[in-house]
Amino acid sequence: MMRQYELVERVLAYNPNADEALLNRAYVYAMQKHGSQKRASGDPYFAHPLEVAAILTGLKLDDATIAVGLLHDTIEDTDATRAEIDQLFGPEIGAIVDGLTKIDRLNLMSREEAQAENLRKLLLAISADVRVLLVKLADRLHNMRTLDFMPADKRKRIANETMEIYAPLAGRMGMQDMRSELEDLSFRVLQPEHYRAITDRLATMREEFSETIDTISRELREKLASQGIEAAVSARVKSPWSIFAKIERKAIALEQLSDMIGFRVIVKTIGQCYGALGVVHTNWKVVPGRFKDYISVPKHNDYRSLHTTIVGVGRQRAELQIRTEEMHRIAEYGIAAHALYKEGATRDLHRLESESRAFVWLRNTIEQLTTGSTSEDFLENTKLELFQDQVFCFSPRGRLIALPRGATPIDFAYALHTDIGDTCVGAKINGAAMPLVTQLRSGDEVEIIRDHNHRPPSNWENIAATGKAKAAIRRAVRQAAQQRAAALGEHVLSAVLERDGVSIDEGEAKLLAERLGLPSRRDLMIAVGEGRIASEAVADELAQIKGIRKRKHKKLDLPAPDKSEGWFALRAVDLFRFRVPGGQSAGPRAREALGRLDFSLPVSISPEGVVPGDRLVGILTPEGPLTIYPIHSDALVELHDSDVAWLDVRWDLGDREDRDHKAIISMLAVNRPGSLAQISGAIATCDANIHNMVMRMASPDFHKFVFEIEVRDLAQLNDVLANLKLTQGLSSVQRGTVPEARLLAKIDWTQPSREFETT
Repeated sequence: MMRQYELVERVLAYNPNADEALLNRAYVYAMQKHGSQKRASGDPYFAHPLEVAAILTGLKLDDATIAVGLLHDTIEDTDATRAEIDQLFGPEIGAIVDGLTKIDRLNLMSREEAQAENLRKLLLAISADVRVLLVKLADRLHNMRTLDFMPADKRKRIANETMEIYAPLAGRMGMQDMRSELEDLSFRVLQPEHYRAITDRLATMREEFSETIDTISRELREKLASQGIEAAVSARVKSPWSIFAKIERKAIALEQLSDMIGFRVIVKTIGQCYGALGVVHTNWKVVPGRFKDYISVPKHNDYRSLHTTIVGVGRQRAELQIRTEEMHRIAEYGIAAHALYKEGATRDLHRLESESRAFVWLRNTIEQLTTGSTSEDFLENTKLELFQDQVFCFSPRGRLIALPRGATPIDFAYALHTDIGDTCVGAKINGAAMPLVTQLRSGDEVEIIRDHNHRPPSNWENIAATGKAKAAIRRAVRQAAQQRAAALGEHVLSAVLERDGVSIDEGEAKLLAERLGLPSRRDLMIAVGEGRIASEAVADELAQIKGIRKRKHKKLDLPAPDKSEGWFALRAVDLFRFRVPGGQSAGPRAREALGRLDFSLPVSISPEGVVPGDRLVGILTPEGPLTIYPIHSDALVELHDSDVAWLDVRWDLGDREDRDHKAIISMLAVNRPGSLAQISGAIATCDANIHNMVMRMASPDFHKFVFEIEVRDLAQLNDVLANLKLTQGLSSVQRGTVPEARLLAKIDWTQPSREFETT
């Protein structure tokens, strides 16, 4: 274990002005607080924060950050408090240590929620002080180096979290060495057999190609020197994880990889970078399509370099990276390379934002991710944002936008501005109108076509690739749904007020909402519109507020369900609305109609099918039966101004039979072999059964499918729809309409059908 004076000497070696007293105080305090605590390996616990501090000295960070490395677990794992840390070491160090402390005693439903909330807290702390990130990554790196002593299930969980969050985060901050080590350590735990196979192959290759590596290195130095370019040339072999990722991405065998050897050429100036590139390209054969200029167009993490691939001795491919010493320092240490905290400087985030594009990205991303997301959404979108396989596109005015590979014009629009994304209706790529599902490529010029009356549909979430776009789409869809629900709630309230012959002002409306447990009238209207609060509950509270006797309204009790028919139990709990022609008063007519109801009339169902969990409306005509419609049924639009009774019908799920119910779904599928099998597989994955099916050609490129499937309830049906929407080659996946349901009903599979043949 490193001694106290050794740690201080390591800091003084690169920062002679370091505060030795602070480092000594932090060392002694952390050692005393952790006391006799042990790690899983049996080593003293204090060895961990000491090693974290040592990793931070390797990044040449300021003395305050080194002190935080020593103290980072004191609040979480000992009896130390934030107030005590502030008093002994100052509020700046206290704030960083607190930012690294996990949220304790959370009343959460799952480990994923706990992980999301702790990550949210960490990212917010990072946005205030980037040193939180540097210490956290050093902490995770040492934990990964000593992971062998943990139980197997915990090892895999920590390694998976490292691979999904912390390694990409290090990469986004330009800390490539740390990212590479975190990935390799995680890879060794998650896929040990693949790890061993690749590391064995790399060891063999180092022996086989040692002479080739020496020859290429020597020739590079000589060729460059002959042109007056002094260069440091070093060889390297790709990391095990990067090799495995390439094997997976290209679906090739390990033996087929031909460019596992790489060389770094470090020169003095940017001009020499391009000069060295010219020397390389004139003396060796170049692999077409492998040249990348990250000097003129740097990556989001500030990485700058020229990349090219040559064919060297023995036809061995080798990748070359050509960069200056400053570029190399940033490529190795990333955000830690910026001299923000050196020489005792106080923290200056504005300076960091001017020097580091990576930190600007981080703060903007954190702002997007932490606004109005559930824990699950936050975790998912954070992971999406962290992976950095990018394409670079331009706006018509020349603005450069970096996006993840697989991004679409929708992602581009939201990257420009949320309002542009919300009002996007089309796009031109390189001057040609293209579908919004088109995947962008580097160098594309993208022009967004807007309509200010447009709002994003929910299926855009399946098209978007960035967390920012997905979060914005989800928020816009939620707001639109709330607006519709609020309008429906206002209609329900108007019906209740008209029925009871009363009116309310804004103060009474606010009081009504508060008595029903909601903060405002709008929240109450949304709850009523969504069916979370029944109209009778509103009427009961309203009667008490107005000081009137609650009027009795006759309830509708439907006949007991006929179990032999496999029907489900329903209750009609309230007369929702009764419309009559000529603008006559609805209230008396409604009560008169109720008195004449023949309760022995049968209950029928709309042709689209109803499944348990659907929001329902019952329509009662003078002549016919009570018909149950799901709220999304197109038939309700036609019945809006008809002389019919509208009943608020709710499910009675108390003793519901565990059986399947039929529902109609439709979709468009690309006309290609295997489409039907693909759809059937997606439905079967959700444990649903196909009962009936119709297919017709919608165009030469697309077929329309209408399925009648059997599901237990709305949740399973939504799973089916979601799975189909994620299936490649499908679009317009939705609940079926009445014409589609009738088309299914006309098909008699026991006999040939002329109608089907000609459809």
